[in-house]
Amino acid sequence: MGKYDLIVVGSGPGGYVAAIRASQLGMRTAVVEQDELGGVCLNWGCIPTKSILHSAEQFDAVARGVPGLVADSVRPDYPAVIDASRKAARRLSRGVRSLMKKNRIDVLAGRGELGGPGQVVVRTQASEEVHECDRTLLATGSSEWVFPGVEVDGQRVLTSREALDSKRLPESIAIVGGGAVGVEFAYAYACYGVRVTLIELQDQLLPGFDRQIAEELARAFERRGISVLLGTSYRSLERPAEGVSLTVEGQGEEREVSADQVLFAVGRRARVDGLGLEGRGVEVKDGFIRVGEDLRTTAPDVWAIGDCNGPPLLAHAASHEGVAAAEFMAGVRRRGVDPLLIPGNVYCQPQVATIGLSEAQARERGHDVQVGKLPFVASGKAVATGHTTGFVKLVADSRYGEVLGCQIIGAGATEMINEIAFAMTLECSVTEVAEVCRAHPTLSEVLAEAALSAEGRAINF
Repeated sequence: MGKYDLIVVGSGPGGYVAAIRASQLGMRTAVVEQDELGGVCLNWGCIPTKSILHSAEQFDAVARGVPGLVADSVRPDYPAVIDASRKAARRLSRGVRSLMKKNRIDVLAGRGELGGPGQVVVRTQASEEVHECDRTLLATGSSEWVFPGVEVDGQRVLTSREALDSKRLPESIAIVGGGAVGVEFAYAYACYGVRVTLIELQDQLLPGFDRQIAEELARAFERRGISVLLGTSYRSLERPAEGVSLTVEGQGEEREVSADQVLFAVGRRARVDGLGLEGRGVEVKDGFIRVGEDLRTTAPDVWAIGDCNGPPLLAHAASHEGVAAAEFMAGVRRRGVDPLLIPGNVYCQPQVATIGLSEAQARERGHDVQVGKLPFVASGKAVATGHTTGFVKLVADSRYGEVLGCQIIGAGATEMINEIAFAMTLECSVTEVAEVCRAHPTLSEVLAEAALSAEGRAINF
């Protein structure tokens, strides 16, 4: 096959994007993938979960009733929901394959690992091939983590991977982990009438997010009938004749939580085992591949992007790093990826989105902080469409008015946050955010009002 300029190990949102950018920059490129193209995000993460959440939201709207719509009987067809999510994933995976062909990128089927200097070994059950390359990019992603001793059977004990393929809608489910994954599944199951118990070790949902946002989400979930147990740790799991029984501990007391199923959403770990890292001098620190600002590892011809090099473990962060890595390799980039400019989204309802520093984080860093806060109830569009839950917080430095961060909980949050990402990338001030003329009525008008609020001159609240 000849020597490649670059071999990318992994075809997820980081790997395939990096391969395309490298090809655009004139590199002869190959991608190694042992499963379907597109990685976890496309096949077993971002895309199918959003399909399921969309179906759940539509079902919930009809079941709860909307003005002008009378539905005498509504029942879920959950197998069809799962089928639709799998169809979306397959369609997009085929799209990635088409992009590989369009950009003249070879796809090497198998499990990739580092060989000798300038080599990548591709293994399958039947063969082993050694490919030569000038550079290697590791984009191996991450996998679900569960507590030691927990046996995932796909029937009563699940992770997100099994839940995305299960056509069974249980009567009740316990979800261990109140991060983004746990919160999204809790919302989806609750929409279909499943009794949900959401268990989180920390004293708030979405640990690391703004506390006011987390508290608003917890209230919204409790109104929906989700039982939220905060400051509660998982202790053990029993499997009686039917269902599961969890022992958890909170406020110094143990209690039992019984359900038909349990879903563990307690985190992910980088896929770094079996990659031949040590033999090539690639260092691993705290479970992640160590990289510099240019995303190069401690081996001069090996780079690493996405989940395998550490937080935030987000698909769009991996894609952004993929482009950056290819451009660093080609010598056309000088600046790394700024983690404060990477949005974080949670797609339940109300939606949650965040970027940059929270109010507390900004104060901890010594900023003289000004905060603009505006509830969605002050938005004409929100009132007209019945989406008044939530608020926007805009965090800025009072000295120059520079936008430091934004947190949103409410309808459309995951789309609106991109406007603030754009503003922060351009180092806009709150005055500049406020001065943009937005169409009326739109939900994004709350961003302008929040900016005005930060300066003490809100109009509609």
